[in-house]
Amino acid sequence: MPCADGACIIGLRSTQLEEHRLLSASFRVGLIVPSSNTVMEPDFHEHLAGSTVSTTRILLEQVTRDAEIRMLEEDLPRAAQLIGTTAPDTVVFGCTSAGSLEGLAHDEGIGRMLEQRTGAQAVTVIRAVLTQLQRNRPRKIAVFTPYQDDLTSSVKRCIEEGGYAVVKAKGMGIRENLEIGRVIPAEIIGFVESQMEGTSADCAFLSCTNWRALEAIETLRKNLGIPIVSSNQAAIDTVRQMSARN
Repeated sequence: MPCADGACIIGLRSTQLEEHRLLSASFRVGLIVPSSNTVMEPDFHEHLAGSTVSTTRILLEQVTRDAEIRMLEEDLPRAAQLIGTTAPDTVVFGCTSAGSLEGLAHDEGIGRMLEQRTGAQAVTVIRAVLTQLQRNRPRKIAVFTPYQDDLTSSVKRCIEEGGYAVVKAKGMGIRENLEIGRVIPAEIIGFVESQMEGTSADCAFLSCTNWRALEAIETLRKNLGIPIVSSNQAAIDTVRQMSARN
């Protein structure tokens, strides 16, 4: 039987109010990524479907030390202020290489700054990766990146500073961040497998939030028979755990 107009309107309003209540109660993630990053945001939306993800971008086109230092000094503080207006439960700094520039103390400093400016708990990719490695307890790690040698070495040093032996560190040598985002998973798989030949690593870390490494994890894990950790996968797992505790 058709409902009376008033009942239909009341029912619609009740449904909308319930949807609004559920949305308001969802775990709120503030994501800060380089402006040319085309991978991390889609990964977060796909794998954190139960959370509300809001994004702010900071200017970066070329993945170099100088460009990342400028990004951190000139753009990150303002981005923290902007993302703080979304009242996030956590704020994720989505750039692995920028976090690695001056070692773990530098990365931890980024996290503290974000917490002070937003009032939310901060997640850095480097710290999320080290947490993931603690669970796997590898003896020897291979680090693979899309970066040039300078930034690949920075990431390697952070992993070593975290207490792990890095037996291989190799990057694809890509400078333009948009080009990094265009590398397809099959290319990542081929690159990693070719570089793993002859190494004794019992775990591999695929560094870069703008690399489609998350999509390559399962194939690499099957083909190589070792744990595979990626930047986005580690950050997503950390946010999931925080959401569960919330």
